[in-house]
Amino acid sequence: MKKALIVWGGWSGHEPEDVAGILGGLLKEENYNVEISDTLDSYKDEEKMATIDLIVPVWTMGTIEKEQLLPLLKAVKEGGTGIAGCHGGMSDSFRNEVEYQYMVGGQWVAHPGNDGVTYDVNIVDQAHPLTRGIEDFVVVSEQYYMHVDPAIQILATTNFGEIKMPVAWTTAYGQGKVYHNTLGHVASIVRMPQVLEMMKRGMIWATR
Repeated sequence: MKKALIVWGGWSGHEPEDVAGILGGLLKEENYNVEISDTLDSYKDEEKMATIDLIVPVWTMGTIEKEQLLPLLKAVKEGGTGIAGCHGGMSDSFRNEVEYQYMVGGQWVAHPGNDGVTYDVNIVDQAHPLTRGIEDFVVVSEQYYMHVDPAIQILATTNFGEIKMPVAWTTAYGQGKVYHNTLGHVASIVRMPQVLEMMKRGMIWATR
């Protein structure tokens, strides 16, 4: 049985506890042993972290201490633990921690129009296992403008005028696989069938 650790907290506007529950439910349906925690201290135990197959961060903004961050980075980079998450719970965490941002493969910088923007999500490769069978769809939510690592493999995009902006991607951090999806401002967006399916596949894919 694969072991997953979901850690939620930070800014409450992203409904982190609810989102953690939704993502945990997806993993339990796939027969994962899921631990859901509301403290960053969950990352501090290096021996325990070495046993985790998947980390799902749901923590927007805030700060993280070195004794919390370093075991997390080590588990992914050296231990091959996977990491997967959505929206600001992963790509707007710990704004001062550039190594964390490097691991994620991108960082939120703006959401022009704030919440309530209607926009298209376009699947880049319909044949890819993480997106196969998922059609382009419309979201009414925040539209994330990201700074991204050019090495990421882009799975879905949205448009800001003529600029194509990544919405979902995979990358690697050392030995660990990384999946991120910028959708999921609140629990109702995470519950959209397309987002649920993308997150389920991404989490399973990232698992060690």
